Amino acid sequence: MEAMGDKQDEQQAAPAAPRRVAGDWERDLLARLAFAAITEQRRARRWNTLFKLGVLGYLVVLLLISVPEDWLSRAGDSRHTALVELEGVIAPESDASADRIITGLRAAFDDEGTAGVILRINSPGGSPVQAGYINDEIRRLREKHPAIPLYAVVTDVCASGGYYVAVAADRIYADKASIVGSIGVLMNGFGFVEAMQSLGVERRLLTAGQAKALLDPFSPLRDDEVAHVRTMLDTIHAQFIDVVRKGRGERLRADEKVFSGLIWTGAQSLELGLVDELGSAGYVAREVIGVEDVVDFTPGRSLLDRVARHVGTAIGETLAVQVGLGGLRVR
Repeated sequence: MEAMGDKQDEQQAAPAAPRRVAGDWERDLLARLAFAAITEQRRARRWNTLFKLGVLGYLVVLLLISVPEDWLSRAGDSRHTALVELEGVIAPESDASADRIITGLRAAFDDEGTAGVILRINSPGGSPVQAGYINDEIRRLREKHPAIPLYAVVTDVCASGGYYVAVAADRIYADKASIVGSIGVLMNGFGFVEAMQSLGVERRLLTAGQAKALLDPFSPLRDDEVAHVRTMLDTIHAQFIDVVRKGRGERLRADEKVFSGLIWTGAQSLELGLVDELGSAGYVAREVIGVEDVVDFTPGRSLLDRVARHVGTAIGETLAVQVGLGGLRVR
């Protein structure tokens, strides 16, 4: 009896176990869900911040690589020699287009610190119209700024339309191994008449106008059409010759081979009067203009543009010149 009484006393003395109130597990679940939601929001905010920083960094990089490569070199008003590059085929959409070269030349002449302008040329030629635009603008700028001389400096090639541009300069400089000349005009293409006959292909051509199919590559050449085109080419050639004689004057040797379309080395060109002296752009800036500090005024090109040009445009232009697919060219 005593033992049973002691056990009952112990049970009464022991603390009662807490009773689980209905609804505690729901509150616990809600607390866990709220905590998880807060954690997820914090994580999302961190990722959102990182994403925004990444986008901002990407835009900064794009901005930096899009800045023209010569942007910083134009700062300041100190005396300098202005440089404009004419490189590649002279055509409306090329790096050597009239719009691009003229823009650079105008900026160079209008700059208060310009002591002289160098037009550095490396071009096999191109459009006679584009070359004529540049030639005319050079003459206009020289008249507008008589105190600022402009010198053409030939690097590898100054042929055809490139030389058409160069003769507008006060003087022309070249390296002894430069290629100069090619004062002529061409129009080229292909004829597939016999190939079509061999394949049994019939040409069906309808035109309104007797000469609308002029020099059609799938039709036989007509004598009257050839004569017309030769007259046109001779006219443009005569214009080219007139521009060269006007630009070079008495410095040009009286030798009709000069206008035959032949090309010459820089050393031979010096003897023929096609160039005035042998020398580089650095030589002209230092010894002729007297200001060795050179500032590039060629309209800039971003890194992305330069990559695209090297991968695609330059290859296309080279192939066009080599295979003669560029249409009418002063060459």
